[in-house]
Amino acid sequence: MRLYDTKEQEKLEVKPAASGTIDIYCCGPTVYRFAHVGNMRTFLLGDLIRRTLRAEGQNYRYIQNITDVGHLNDDVNIEGLAEDKILAQAKLEQKDPFDIARFYERAFHQDLAALNILPADAYPKASESISLITDLIAQLIYLGAAYQGADGSLYFAVRSFKSYGAISHNTLDQLRAGHRFDIDEGESGKLFHADWALWKAAAANREMTWPTPWGVGFPGWHIECSAMSLHYFPQGVSLHLGGIDLRFPHHENERAQSNVATNSEFVEQWVHGEHLLFNGRKMAKSAGNVLHVSDLVARKIDPLALRFLFLENHYRTQMNLTWESIEAADTTLKRWRKKVAAWPKEGVVRPEYLAKILESFSDDLDTASAMLLLRKLEREDSVSENDKRATFIVADELLGLELERAEVVEISEEIQELINERAKARAAKDWQRSDELRQALAAIGVEVSDGPEGQSWRTR
Repeated sequence: MRLYDTKEQEKLEVKPAASGTIDIYCCGPTVYRFAHVGNMRTFLLGDLIRRTLRAEGQNYRYIQNITDVGHLNDDVNIEGLAEDKILAQAKLEQKDPFDIARFYERAFHQDLAALNILPADAYPKASESISLITDLIAQLIYLGAAYQGADGSLYFAVRSFKSYGAISHNTLDQLRAGHRFDIDEGESGKLFHADWALWKAAAANREMTWPTPWGVGFPGWHIECSAMSLHYFPQGVSLHLGGIDLRFPHHENERAQSNVATNSEFVEQWVHGEHLLFNGRKMAKSAGNVLHVSDLVARKIDPLALRFLFLENHYRTQMNLTWESIEAADTTLKRWRKKVAAWPKEGVVRPEYLAKILESFSDDLDTASAMLLLRKLEREDSVSENDKRATFIVADELLGLELERAEVVEISEEIQELINERAKARAAKDWQRSDELRQALAAIGVEVSDGPEGQSWRTR
């Protein structure tokens, strides 16, 4: 498999880490709100990579963190300080911050399941990794890459890391003093404007704090990913995934911390998914155009229609989502499922199609080409329906669209009464009445079939 490396700006072969497996770390959600569908597109990236590696027969391990403390808001509170996103939401909902975090964490896992995204091997939480974080900070201080500021907070000294900016190509000498490197900008304890907080000193009455040798406080956002990835993958990370918005400063800061701690290029490849637009604009709460998986469910649209639509677009291209495109994907997905259900079984997988589909996935997740090939196979008269079915089902191990799943069709009470009446007529061997009811149902779009286990039906 080859994937585009943001740092090297070219496709590179995915290789195992020194551990012998392909070790993947994906930045997870900050659990203070429901994840929107743009977030889910990024999380789908990790799923598609794993399905491709599995199809290639490669072993992998996959870790995704849960940020439940330390991710600060861009906004400031009345004291003029940036506020933790979870604490801000806890105040808004008048709930305990840990209750807020657990609620939205559960919602995140429900959304993953709705999109048929494979679960990670572990979902470590920032709040449960404090000792890992403080140990790493102590190591960075020992190495001369971190210091305690006059405000009591601990900072990473960015000038100690000479190749800062290699991922985003925002090098220090190109950025003026005062550039908004991070939301910690303006903290009085910094020695240099681009340094960032590893550990924030906190007031005694703040929630979600922990004691350390440097005083009471809470972790910065960037340090948690370094601490967790170093813990789970001490021999290095093969692939580090995330949305393109994390490239700078989050991944730049994370790379600096991890590389200094290990004296190595800790991450082999940085892979980023592009932004998702909705109705031509970036999704934002202020714009009122944030879309959630639950919004599809409310419209009785299968969430996997969203997955279908994502597959028809390359993960590195900016994508514009509309209700029309979602509904069209839902229609096509239902058509495929009906055909898979209707096509005869006992077919043979057509290798010329399957090989090209896997080749497309392996080539930087060119899922759009794979979907076009399946549309072609659907219409191909020279391939038997048996073989189409067999090929679609095996390809679905990559697609994850649950093409063999039976569609739940809602029917009116009147139609259900006709179906029940026909079952009674068959039981009474009233074949004339049974045929009349079959014809009546066919006239309103319900096709009835008889088999050894009784009658079955489907809508046309």
